[in-house]
Amino acid sequence: MPDKPPLMNLHIPTADEGFYSGFARSVAIPSKILVSALIVWAITVPENAAAVLNALNGAMLNSFASWYIWVVAIFLILCVGLALVPTTGRLKLGLPDDHPEFSRFSWFSMMFGAGIGIGMLTFATAEPMYHFANNPNVIMGETTASGADNITAAYVWSFLHWGFSAWACYALVGLSLAYFSYRRNLPLTVRSALTPLFGARLSGVGGHVVDVVAVVATILGVAQTLGFGVEQFVAGLNRVGFGDWIVLADGKPSAAGIVVALIVILGASTLSALSGVGKGIKWLSNLNMGLSFFLLAFFVLFGSTFFGLGALFNGLTAYITELPRLLFTVWHPDGSETGDALASWQGGWSVFYWAWWIAFAPFVGVFLARISRGRSIREYVLGAIIVPSLMCFVWFTLVGGTAIDMTLNGAAGDAISGAGQESQLFVMLDLMLGSGLAWAMAAIVVVLLLTYLVTTADSAILIVNTINAAGEESPKGRAHIIFWGVALSLVVGGLLLVGGLDAIRTAMVIGALPFSLVMFLMCTALTKAVIKDAIRERRGVQNLHVRA
Repeated sequence: MPDKPPLMNLHIPTADEGFYSGFARSVAIPSKILVSALIVWAITVPENAAAVLNALNGAMLNSFASWYIWVVAIFLILCVGLALVPTTGRLKLGLPDDHPEFSRFSWFSMMFGAGIGIGMLTFATAEPMYHFANNPNVIMGETTASGADNITAAYVWSFLHWGFSAWACYALVGLSLAYFSYRRNLPLTVRSALTPLFGARLSGVGGHVVDVVAVVATILGVAQTLGFGVEQFVAGLNRVGFGDWIVLADGKPSAAGIVVALIVILGASTLSALSGVGKGIKWLSNLNMGLSFFLLAFFVLFGSTFFGLGALFNGLTAYITELPRLLFTVWHPDGSETGDALASWQGGWSVFYWAWWIAFAPFVGVFLARISRGRSIREYVLGAIIVPSLMCFVWFTLVGGTAIDMTLNGAAGDAISGAGQESQLFVMLDLMLGSGLAWAMAAIVVVLLLTYLVTTADSAILIVNTINAAGEESPKGRAHIIFWGVALSLVVGGLLLVGGLDAIRTAMVIGALPFSLVMFLMCTALTKAVIKDAIRERRGVQNLHVRA
């Protein structure tokens, strides 16, 4: 009841000694068993693993497409609503005298690098090009595939998948955890966000299950992101002269290329994770943000800038205008050619993306909470949803717009559209520059890609370790950090080697479903907490913890 203070002490049993000292065995051990079982299954019996995963994936897409579409819409509406309401927007994620630990630049750099940075290098070119060739407007006969009248529609769908909805998934988890951890002094772990619904019972089995689901979803979501990044990283290494042995005849990474890339990426990530958020991760995030601005400046100076700015204005205007409809549109197979094509397209694109962002949300959400203490809800939502989305839109229109413009005016022919998504950026640079300058820019892209990959992986390793350690924020258990670094590399490498990105995608979509339910419960719990805390404040009842 609002007449009583909220729960401000959630005990999560941890070991006092031994290898798991300071860790919740009931979370750490099941998480390791499940992830290890997935690795062994995928590597030892790949045909069986692929058949089972594909069957589950097909059933889930048929049964839960509507759920994914609607639940993500709820996440966005709740976050924006809390920021816009004056009383909730002013609430601080912490105590009244708490101040942000990081500068706004470092805060945004870490948030962007962990949340979506890798995708900018792969999909800023590939996504607009895909939708330029085909999207629901083309399927319904409203625009022409690869025609000038399809440019705005291509960006509407690109912005939908990489814009406000994507970042709302991350922001919701981070907002919920920061609210309960820094205002109520609860552990920085996923179960804490559900305390208004289940109270102290989350100290037991139910809470352990929630955290295990978060860990597994995180590993699968990050594996999907790293899988895309590893393929592009290997393509970049091949482009700058590391030899043809790292790629196959079709341009895809060879087994040797995958192994080398993972050793470099996950080795550096594990070392960075051991140093903590304030050192390695902060330094790498600032570096990759600086390199990102350099690459973006290159496209402003040498790319199709005016074409891109026009696409940005038209696409953003159409996206915002159509967003209320797009958020809730669900296409179901109806036996007609158009209806079935729309449903298939949405399952392969929008539903896949919502599952990807949801699977990625426990990792990014815990990380956002960790670096956002002391900020108001309004500042947090602006920094975690609006600003990153606008950054994505600029990238997509300047980089992807250059590719579309070069394809439309014939300068590129089908060189960009015919290349694999991992190679499209490098092909475009070759077409734009002479061989020497193209090599130099490709080398910069490879370095930038490596920093994004390392930032994403080391943040994920640290956050998984935090959840296993009952919310302990400082890096601990070096052996456990190393385990998760190795496990993440084996998940990515194992699934890439036996089934490519399709295997990772299928496992990730499946792993995202249970966590989508957890996130929906977070919405309910956060709404309940904010309303009751407002009532407590009016009645003079304690609603913040008292610092010892």
